[in-house]
Amino acid sequence: MVAAVAAAGLLAGCASATSSQAGSSPATGKSTQPAQGQGGTAPASPASPAGTGAAVPGLGRLAPCQASTLKVTVNATQTGVAVGSSYYPVDFTNTASAPCGLYGYPGVSFVTSGDGAAQQIGAAAQQNAGFGKVAVRLAAGGVAHAWLQVSQAGNYPSTTCQPVTAHWLRVYAPGQTQALYVSQTFSACSSDGVQLLTVMPVRPGQGVQGSTP
Repeated sequence: MVAAVAAAGLLAGCASATSSQAGSSPATGKSTQPAQGQGGTAPASPASPAGTGAAVPGLGRLAPCQASTLKVTVNATQTGVAVGSSYYPVDFTNTASAPCGLYGYPGVSFVTSGDGAAQQIGAAAQQNAGFGKVAVRLAAGGVAHAWLQVSQAGNYPSTTCQPVTAHWLRVYAPGQTQALYVSQTFSACSSDGVQLLTVMPVRPGQGVQGSTP
């Protein structure tokens, strides 16, 4: 996988980064609901409000970043391409005035819309266990990222894939139950039996093409 991501630096995508604020539809401001499915499933217990609850491992008493104070973006200008897959950096920006922490894997899935009425498309992202978890401290305005590998839907027979076009990603920050939505277009498979998405654990800074997750 490291080699595949290194190879991703050879080519770049041309689209602009897009973003949405946690917990609301970009267009309507409606509250969101947890997703269902592996990788897109919200944790069973809600995360505690900022400044309370369990601290981020390895960061002292630093509280986890809450979805309500995170902005998520997919910076398609930093997309890398390897054989059969594309790699997208999913960036998390701390919009709060205080630091917070992230640790582990986000949940990611294709969905039909950018609000709580969204329906999941196909299988949610599986976790790439080849990379260890790292505690990331986000200062006010700080950024962390997680790489999302998207396999090409065209790799699969249409009868197996049941191809569709997805225009949204639903993203759960590590440990959070509140969804964030990103407007981004992908060729997807509506069949749950095809695994197109693989997500890697969060790392400090913005995702940069050709960097190792």
